[in-house]
Amino acid sequence: MKLGFVSAILHDQSLEQVLAFAASEGFKCVELCCWPVGKAERKYAGVTHIDVTDFTQAQADDVNALCAKHGVSISAVGYYPNMLDPVADTAPMVEHFKKLIVATRMLGLNTTTGFVGRDWTKTVDDNWPRFLETWRPIIKFAEDNGVRIAIENCPMKFTKDEWPGGKNLLTTPAIWRRAFSDIDSPNFGLNFDPSHFALQFMEPASALHEFRHKLFHLHAKDVKIYQSKLNEVGVFAHPLEWHQPRLPGYGEINWANFMGVLMETGYDGPVCIEVEDDTFGKTLEGRQRALRVARNVLAPFIP
Repeated sequence: MKLGFVSAILHDQSLEQVLAFAASEGFKCVELCCWPVGKAERKYAGVTHIDVTDFTQAQADDVNALCAKHGVSISAVGYYPNMLDPVADTAPMVEHFKKLIVATRMLGLNTTTGFVGRDWTKTVDDNWPRFLETWRPIIKFAEDNGVRIAIENCPMKFTKDEWPGGKNLLTTPAIWRRAFSDIDSPNFGLNFDPSHFALQFMEPASALHEFRHKLFHLHAKDVKIYQSKLNEVGVFAHPLEWHQPRLPGYGEINWANFMGVLMETGYDGPVCIEVEDDTFGKTLEGRQRALRVARNVLAPFIP
């Protein structure tokens, strides 16, 4: 396994600065965010460490040269929009994601990360036809390019404009089984984040063995559940009223147990820290310190 981090937390740093920091702190890899250039409304979105809009092989070679210079690999390139949004024009999102798949191949990588999206006003069943219509061609496109698609299991169900269904469909084993049956492809898998199981009061390591062949990429993030707040508003209130994203080691997850089960599955891929915890501050120094602290928690569990 390789310990790395998601580049979104260093949104104000250039690609070379991100790689230099990773190298100086002993990280082996980075998942690079590759949103379209421009401002995004959602927090941690809109980060562009590689612009794939008109990406060329020469640009890919330059990126790989930077990685070689600093001795840090790219675990995956990622873009996390809602491609099943019932209101927005999703065609540009799909096209950008396809450009990212091509860039993944050109970089000599094998994994693109993202969300499948969801119409948050509809049930899982009512989302299903559009999910298949949108994602069957994307997965076929990925197969043709020799690229794996790793979908993060985040519910995206935190604020009023994401209520009641959330903005990402692939959140539980029951839904994964159905999705992987209906889109039966070795190139379609998971970017698994255990904090999203903890948020849903699920055992974080419970699905690792069953889906071991679908574990393409992992995020390392924790979550703190505040029982006193739950006692006031209940579990059906917006989750931001009773939980907080935290660094690994500062929340509900038993990381020794989780990493032990992960090793049992034979997983040997990247484990990328995702910082969405403001406890260490929003300054660059504070965000870098958060990465160091999370690294120190997880490093003993990486073989």
